[in-house]
Amino acid sequence: MKILTVLGARTQFIKAAPVSRVLRESHEELIIHTGQHYDSNMSDIFFEELNIPKPDYLLGVGSGNHGKQTGEMMAKIEEIVLKESPDYLMVYGDTNSTLAGSLVAAKLHVPVIHIEAGLRSFNKKMPEEINRIMTDHVSEYLFSPTETGVVNLKNENITRNVYNIGDVMYDAVLYNQELAEEKSTVLQDNDLDQKGYHLITIHRAENTDDVEIMKNILDAFSQIEETKVWPIHPRTKHKLADYGINIDSVPGLKVIDPVGYLDMLTLVSNAKKIVTDSGGVQKEAYFMKVPCVTVREQTEWVETLESEANILVGTETAKIVEAVKKNVSPEYKDVFGDGKAANKIVEILATSEQN
Repeated sequence: MKILTVLGARTQFIKAAPVSRVLRESHEELIIHTGQHYDSNMSDIFFEELNIPKPDYLLGVGSGNHGKQTGEMMAKIEEIVLKESPDYLMVYGDTNSTLAGSLVAAKLHVPVIHIEAGLRSFNKKMPEEINRIMTDHVSEYLFSPTETGVVNLKNENITRNVYNIGDVMYDAVLYNQELAEEKSTVLQDNDLDQKGYHLITIHRAENTDDVEIMKNILDAFSQIEETKVWPIHPRTKHKLADYGINIDSVPGLKVIDPVGYLDMLTLVSNAKKIVTDSGGVQKEAYFMKVPCVTVREQTEWVETLESEANILVGTETAKIVEAVKKNVSPEYKDVFGDGKAANKIVEILATSEQN
């Protein structure tokens, strides 16, 4: 079985690590890195830390408007698919890399495998939502991380080859958490105490592309007195500079460069609370039982909202501050599988090949 895997963003590298590890025991995999995340702290370090094989193809597409970026990816991926003639093309999540890979494969009649299928925020203003829907509707195998995803697909009349196999990101956390404790020095390097800081990640376009929303979020950070650490996404940093916003004036805020996966696991697991707009960080917070506040109007990870493990607040300053200061005692459930999603994916594909 020959699989061509398309990756482009930080969370996709994390998701691919456990699957590639299992897949390559018995099958052939080639990796295309589109270059959607091209900063070394957002890309190279993840391949090194997670022991993901070096990409076979580096497309170097970089940033750009959605149409331009997706179009460039499609043209380059098409050449590789025609050259390699894979049995399957595998994509992860909901980025432009995901959409580009899935559309090329579908048009060339190469079966698409979508890992993290069935997620819905039900907000089509989010580019990620469009990417998810379109990818699911052209995929041959749909691996959902939760039962909610299976139900969402059924509601769109997608029932063939749909499997709830759990979340591959949970596989990655279980595999790497102990290693992170041994190797990461991010707390010492930034003078942070365990459970003595709030962790911030903000990068979604619906937040960063609106100057008023960013001002609301930063006003909230100013009103939260405790230490806050923010590994800032390059795109967010550039946007704030374009807006002329100086975040150095926010009290107690430590802005640091993007960190690798092991450092991020350490920052998440030791945080008092997390403030984010990232889908992946919402889940990592849940896996490691750290209360989360999500600065979005909707979330595709509805399971995390139970018992206030994750509080969805939107972008109003007062609501953000209230949620961060609120004392919560969440109950965490095993809604994301048993940490063996990668094994299940490979077993299902191998069995299908034999039949």
